[in-house]
Amino acid sequence: MTVDSAVLKASNLSVGYVGQPVVRDVSFTVRPGEVVCLLGPNGAGKTTTLLGITGVLPLMAGTVEMLDGLTDEPLYRKARAGLSFVTEERSIIRSLTTSENIRCAGLPLESVTALFPELESRLTTRAGLLSGGEQQMLTLGRALAREPRLLLADELSLGLAPLIVDRLLKAVRQAADERQTGVLMVEQHARKALAYADRAIVMQRGSVVLDLTGAEARERISEIEDAYLTAGTDSDAA
Repeated sequence: MTVDSAVLKASNLSVGYVGQPVVRDVSFTVRPGEVVCLLGPNGAGKTTTLLGITGVLPLMAGTVEMLDGLTDEPLYRKARAGLSFVTEERSIIRSLTTSENIRCAGLPLESVTALFPELESRLTTRAGLLSGGEQQMLTLGRALAREPRLLLADELSLGLAPLIVDRLLKAVRQAADERQTGVLMVEQHARKALAYADRAIVMQRGSVVLDLTGAEARERISEIEDAYLTAGTDSDAA
């Protein structure tokens, strides 16, 4: 991909359901080693944007370029090229143990436990019996252990304690810094996410209303929360 070495470029995206656009004319880029936080109230179109980028939802307008110019390739081919997608629903097999979940992803155990040593004592525990934080560590650990070039993450912090959220976000930041992984993450907890972000994109009613550096967003966080993050809109769930 040749667009300023971006690993992801979304141009004028419109995405929706049953012919009705929820996201309209959204554009942004993600570069190697950059953590971009997609913020907005419930209903702003954040998750719909991710689903359009991955191809889970068809685009109504616009284009997506990622990695080595992949556009309309199926998701599994994008994964082979270096995409990891962590959805809001934790992608674990609850009936299998932690170690089995790691091995069935084709990964050595130490590739995940090196990222999250907390899981070492839980390798023989069925994933369904792990705490919510441990389940998310397992999900994110498997995604990062593949050393992706591009990570898309939807609500890593959902329902988790602040200390666990910090642990997950630090791992994301480390992947960006050490492996040059480009990251686009949807987050409701703006202050937590912005502590680790290089850029912040704020959405409202399906459109981008702000595109700021991380430093600018941190300086303006109270204004952003008051103006854009306090109420849901429209019909999109995230």
